[in-house]
Order: sequence, then structure tokens, then C-alpha cells
Amino acid sequence: MDDVALYRRQDLLSSGFTAAELRQLRSSGQLSLVRRGRYLAGAQPDDEADRHRLLIGATFPELAADAVLSHGSAAVLHGLPTWGVPLDRVAVTRNRRSGARRGTRAHVHAAPLGTDEVCLIDGFPVTSLPRTVVDIARALVFESAVVIGDAALRLIGPDELADMLARARRRPGVARAGRAVAFMNPASESVGESRSRVAIAMAGLPAPVLQWEVRAPSGRLIGRTDLAWPQHRVVGEFDGRVKYGRRLLKPGQTGGDVVFEEKRREDELRAEGLAVVRWTWQDLSSFAPIAHRLRQALS
Repeated sequence: MDDVALYRRQDLLSSGFTAAELRQLRSSGQLSLVRRGRYLAGAQPDDEADRHRLLIGATFPELAADAVLSHGSAAVLHGLPTWGVPLDRVAVTRNRRSGARRGTRAHVHAAPLGTDEVCLIDGFPVTSLPRTVVDIARALVFESAVVIGDAALRLIGPDELADMLARARRRPGVARAGRAVAFMNPASESVGESRSRVAIAMAGLPAPVLQWEVRAPSGRLIGRTDLAWPQHRVVGEFDGRVKYGRRLLKPGQTGGDVVFEEKRREDELRAEGLAVVRWTWQDLSSFAPIAHRLRQALS
């Protein structure tokens, strides 16, 4: 964020721009509004997390000196996925027992905050990774908490989360957080896989094995499946469009090449006597038909 220039409306007016010129610059796309009174040169980024970083840069300097970025804002700066996390306001925590408020620009939480629960990211004070996960798990729905926690556990150990959960034992929502923390699993490698695990659990299906390797009789690796029930010879594959995004393509490879390779891989899985059930982002919003197919395959 250090290399992004944000301009205050008051400063632009003081330097000679008129209100009409500012409106014209916005209409032409040379300026965009980050929030009321704060502008960015050019268009805002498409990515929601990047837009929130700009909002932090525009809002945080005006907050109280003891404010620490927390909850969704901390998740953004830690690089965690923020599926289902509200990012319309900057979230901060102040080390006090009262004074919480929800304004148009910031959501201020009031809670005890240990010095070891704060770190610096891009020059901003931010709640530590374990504190951020537990705070979000106390405040948000189970699915969102699991998505964030699965990603965080690839960076920290479960003992760190357990310790932070113990520190929060007297705070609101701690029972909800404990349930989410117990379900988190670092083997979930994407938002889609984490949401799939939650959907499978909510459907009353047995918990799957994650990242299960399937090998041919010769020992050759056929593929690593997203989710599997090896004892039932069933595998589940989440097809997120990101799988076929440019960043996952090898040099010279096209999207069609990837689709063909996935089809060949699925044929090999079926040749090993495995039932393959696939689903997409859209299926996660209404999982009952997929749950029915999985239940049939498992039985």
C-alpha cells in the first residue's frame, strides 16, 4: 500500500482543483472514490481484498492511536481468503472493555488485547494470525470461519489456535469459535474445498479423507483427489473455475488442454474402480443433489 497514492478531497481543492473538475476527473476515470473524501488516481482494483487495502489506507490514519486492525481487515493483510467476510468497513480492536461502535467507515471492537497478539504488516498494527482466526470464528458463521481457519492452519500450528481460544474463553461467541476451530483442517487447499467439507458435514455424510493419492497397480501416481472415502472407493472433486485459470496453466498449455487432461485423469480413476462425483461453486449453494449422489455412491 505504500506505493499507492491516495488524495484527500480537501487537499485537492486547496491545490486549485474545483469541485466541478473533481467530478469530471471521476467521470473520466482519472480519479476513483475510495471512500467519502478520499480519492485514488485511476480505477480501483477488481479484487475485493485489494480494494479493502485501499480502504484501510484511507481510513486507519484517522482512527484512535491505540486502534489495531482486526477481524476482516486483519485477514486481508495476513493474505487469508475472505469468503463471507464483510469488508465494507475497516475493522479494528481497541484494548479496552467498552467503547465498541459500528460507524460508516469503521467497526470498532473493544476487547482485551495482549502485546503478543499484535504484529506489524505494511506498517500497520494488526492482530496476530491466531487472534484474527479466533476473533472471526467468534463473530462469523461456521462456514466463513472454517474457510479462513483452514488457510491459516497452513501457516500456524493447531496449538497456537488452541491457546488463543483458551484466552478468549470468557468472550462472546467462544463456543461457536471452538466448534469451528475443531473442524478446521490445513489439508483443505482452497475455499471451494473448505466449503465442500462444511456442506458434506451438514448433509450428515461421513468425513472425507483430503488429498488422497490414487496409484495404478504399477505404483504410478494417477492423481491426488480433493476428497475421498477410500473404504467405499468413492472420490469427490470440486471443480472451481480457478483450476482452469491462467495462473495454473503450464507454459504453452491452453484451457482446453487442461480440460482434456482432467477428463483423461477421471477416466483413469474410474478404471481403478472408483466412483467420481464432481461439483462446482453453484452446487455449493444448494448441495442437496450432490449430497444425494454421494450418499448413493457411498452405499
